[in-house]
Amino acid sequence: MSENIIELRPYGNKALIVTGNASARLCGALEDVKEMLKKLEIEYRVYDKIENNPSLENVSEGGKVAHDFGADLIIGIGGGSPLDAAKAVAVLAVNEIAPLELYNNSFGIKPLPIIAVPTTAGTGSEVTPYSVLTRKDLQTKMSFGNVDTFPKLAFIDPRYTASLARDTTVNTAVDAFSHAVEGYLSRRSMPVSDILAVEAMQIFGKCLKPLLENNIDMDIREKLLYMSMLAGMVIAHTGTTIVHGMGNSLTYFKNVPHGKANGLLMEEYFNFNYENAKDKIDTIIHLVGLTTIREFGEKIRILLHDRIVLTDAEVSLYSSLAMKQRSALNNITNVTEEDLVYILKRACGQNQRADIKPVP
Repeated sequence: MSENIIELRPYGNKALIVTGNASARLCGALEDVKEMLKKLEIEYRVYDKIENNPSLENVSEGGKVAHDFGADLIIGIGGGSPLDAAKAVAVLAVNEIAPLELYNNSFGIKPLPIIAVPTTAGTGSEVTPYSVLTRKDLQTKMSFGNVDTFPKLAFIDPRYTASLARDTTVNTAVDAFSHAVEGYLSRRSMPVSDILAVEAMQIFGKCLKPLLENNIDMDIREKLLYMSMLAGMVIAHTGTTIVHGMGNSLTYFKNVPHGKANGLLMEEYFNFNYENAKDKIDTIIHLVGLTTIREFGEKIRILLHDRIVLTDAEVSLYSSLAMKQRSALNNITNVTEEDLVYILKRACGQNQRADIKPVP
């Protein structure tokens, strides 16, 4: 990072570092950023109270800290939660609005410039405008973002992911893969986004065996971080689909890590969309080095060490909540609430609907 410090100079003189309470310190990224700011004689303060899955209340507090400090630059360090929170803090630092008004996506004063330092290879938040926050009032997560919430710079270094536990590495890798897949199967996909998605999915295929064998060296970590960046570029163009819409409830209510939640839904997502996207789904399965959707599902279950277990009441609630999200409108196949109930039940190994046949 040190050889690139000059690039930071034009963006401000007082930086608020937005991060969680542990990972940025453990991986060394926080100290590297502090050293960089000292060399540039940029005053800084650290706000290290970002929650896992940050809430509106959490970013509101961060915005007040930034405002009171007089920050003119926000630096997010961490996984998706701190990077997403940094975007919200950048808006709230200079706009006297209620946190709920973030979702208007129109701000009287442009957000402070945002610098992103990712320490996981999953969200791609360093190359998207999206800030995904927990809505306690709606019992789910929702995103906001516009052209002004894109980070101005991103410092990407695979060394910062070296301290991640195996499960976190896997879950975030599956999250990045789901971004590429959903963008590829989005109504808003386009030739340019498809090129990026194919490259990202091909990288996941090269990393799948090492991930399964827990043979994750620095070369694999570099590939995963590159994949995450590419997949972030994909969803910056396309948005996500019903995998994220349904997965958000698994995270909110069941505390299932975001990437794992997406991965556990993927096989039935493919089955549901297969009739309308056969060629693309066949391409996805081929790119990851497998031959059938069923084989893909088996590998993912081994990789994630888990299955979904839900009651009928939970299935009904989660399907209802997912239908209220924009991602439901972005799916390549039209979806109803009944469809989402079907997908969730299939993912739980429950009954199947007679009018939709799973693909062999």
